[in-house]
Parts: sequence; C-alpha cells; structure tokens
Amino acid sequence: MPSNSANPDLPAAVNFDPTRAAIRLKLSLAGERNAVAPVVDSVLRMIGQEQCLEGKQDLLELVLTEALANAVEHGAKGDASKVVHCEIACDNAQGIFIAVRDPGTGYDPSKIANPVHEENVLSEGGRGIFLITQLMDEVKFLNHGTEIQMVKR
Repeated sequence: MPSNSANPDLPAAVNFDPTRAAIRLKLSLAGERNAVAPVVDSVLRMIGQEQCLEGKQDLLELVLTEALANAVEHGAKGDASKVVHCEIACDNAQGIFIAVRDPGTGYDPSKIANPVHEENVLSEGGRGIFLITQLMDEVKFLNHGTEIQMVKR
C-alpha cells in the first residue's frame, strides 16, 4: 500500500500508489502567491512531455493552482519564509496524484460553506475547494486540513 506523504508509516488516504508512477515529482515553494504560477507551469511542462493525462492539462492546471494558492494563502499566510510542499505522480494506468501540504494549523474542510448554495453565492471563500472536489475523482484532507490528496483517473 502506498505511504502517506506526510507520514510514511500511515496508509495513504487516496487509492493511488505514487511509487509505481512513471513520473514522480516532489516540489517545495515559498509560501507566497507569486511562487504558485512558476511551479504550476513547470509541472505542466514536465507532465505534458509524458502525456500521462492527455487532454486533461487544463483540469490539472486549475486544480493544482487552486490547491497551491489555498496552501500559500491560508496555510503559509503569504509568508515567503514558510514552505509549501507538493508531490505529483502521473501514470497512464493510475492517472494523476497530487498532494499539497502547508505549514498552517489546519481547518475543518467540512465547515467550508458550499459556494453554489444561494446564501453563499456572493461569499469569497470555498470556491477553490469546491472546484477541486467537483473535478477530481478522489479528494481527501489529512492532518487537520493541512494536507490535501487528490486523484484524477
């Protein structure tokens, strides 16, 4: 069984074995907003060369950008001295795995208001998580919300 990227002794939250993937990237970025786009661009170039998620590059770009932006904004609080970690694995047989871990204190993802409910439509929060959960096949929150793991098959 694959290991949890935050703690190798715990089972993974999602059904994906990154150790068997054709591509496996581990990245770290400064906890500031302007660090997100260059990381996303680099990942898209590397993954695009392998074509392991052919036709889903836009989805990958959106989901990765949202997850990293949330980690930078809410976990690292925009502090460049803090670090956000990201692991991506891609494989034709399994799809793509993304894990993003931030240095924050965490939150309860179940408390995020649904942004498509009428009373929340004008609210500024929750859209990124909503998009991620709608677009990905599997999404799990670990370590009190400081880590998100996602899979797209």
